[in-house]
Amino acid sequence: MMKYIKRIVSCAAVVLISFAVSAPAFAQEPGAPSASGALSHPPPAPAPASVPSYPSSYAQGEEFRGVWVASVANTNWPSKKGLSEQEQKNEFIHLADEAKAMNLNAMIVQIRPTADAFYPSELNPWSSYLSGKQGEDPGYDPLEFMIEESHKRGMEFHAWFNPFRVSTTSAVLDWDEKSVMIEHPSWVVWYDNMRWLNPGLPEVRDYAVASVMEVVRGYDIDAVHFDDYFYPYPSGGKFPDKQTYNKYQDGVSDIYDWRRSNIDSFIKSVHDSIKAVKPEVKFGVSPIGVWRSKTDDPEGSNTTAKGSYDTIYADTRLWVRKSWVDYVAPQIYWEIGYSTAAYEKVLDFWVSELSANPNVHLYIGLGVYRVGARGAWSNPNEIPNQLDLNRKSGVVKGVVFYNINSLIANPLSIRNVIRNDFYQQAAAIPNMPWLRPMSEAVAQAE
Repeated sequence: MMKYIKRIVSCAAVVLISFAVSAPAFAQEPGAPSASGALSHPPPAPAPASVPSYPSSYAQGEEFRGVWVASVANTNWPSKKGLSEQEQKNEFIHLADEAKAMNLNAMIVQIRPTADAFYPSELNPWSSYLSGKQGEDPGYDPLEFMIEESHKRGMEFHAWFNPFRVSTTSAVLDWDEKSVMIEHPSWVVWYDNMRWLNPGLPEVRDYAVASVMEVVRGYDIDAVHFDDYFYPYPSGGKFPDKQTYNKYQDGVSDIYDWRRSNIDSFIKSVHDSIKAVKPEVKFGVSPIGVWRSKTDDPEGSNTTAKGSYDTIYADTRLWVRKSWVDYVAPQIYWEIGYSTAAYEKVLDFWVSELSANPNVHLYIGLGVYRVGARGAWSNPNEIPNQLDLNRKSGVVKGVVFYNINSLIANPLSIRNVIRNDFYQQAAAIPNMPWLRPMSEAVAQAE
């Protein structure tokens, strides 16, 4: 078994935790990237005094029940490179059937993991995770097929993009002629043994927006989805963008503020571009759970971990307050009572933020991939307790599980508990009354 390593950044140091799962270390999607270093495990949280009573009479009319399907490094789908068209289709049908059987209602599928594509594109090469060779046509349109199969089962399809990552390895790869590595090598920088598009370049941000809009215009997707990969997580060295900053700083005296402004402008541009073409298509982001901790900002969560604002320069709270996203799904992969970022404390922060904004929905990203690991995660009630807290908040409108293979594997019978104690009945996707089709938007403008 290979190991994922999830980086949890505290106010003073980086704490690394390893989790045994069947995927390469860099393939943990979504979530903080892998890192090398000494491994440790979080202290176990105290067991609950009693098993909570899950309300079978819960009003299940509307609840978002999503699941992530990661393609990077063939984490979930397709299971390996080089499968035939029918084998790939059969695998996805199996995943969709499993999701439907659990009464889930949204598939969040990674369709552009590394500046590549799971669809015919004018801007990005075919992904090597399909055929084994970047640029090689798989003989069908996987994106169209997955949308059809999801909709056929009454589930939404959220197209998951990684806007700035080019590769998850430092190895020399056989780049297709359409790759940014060939067409625009000056856009790419090395950091943490991976290749990244430089978000400080306006042309890079334009290219990332165009890649999203190519799909929005061409496919019947229900949402555009980003996870937590914007600038890379800190890994000891400095991100090599000083020359870019000197050229494009535009009076911003602090390079960290400038990086945040780059991501802010990118998020707003994606939102505005989507709404100008298909106002009914949702835009959602799933950031690392902590925005900022009170140790860094009195308005932050009652935690000590470093958050998205300071690590990947993503001011996720601003995006919510500006309504640049239709939903936010913070990844709260920590257990209840965890020392530096307790689940309930991070949840409280987002519940407070979203209580003040009815035009953004709050979903919570849950780390079912951790179930069965050491400490608190050996407690079969950890995820059920988290689901219980979500529902009792009165603000959380649903969850997203990472990832579908972990649900299917059913560690500690977690799939059975979710299905039988929480999702006894199917649920509709929560309505977003501010969304409307283009015909209505045009009529209102006139």
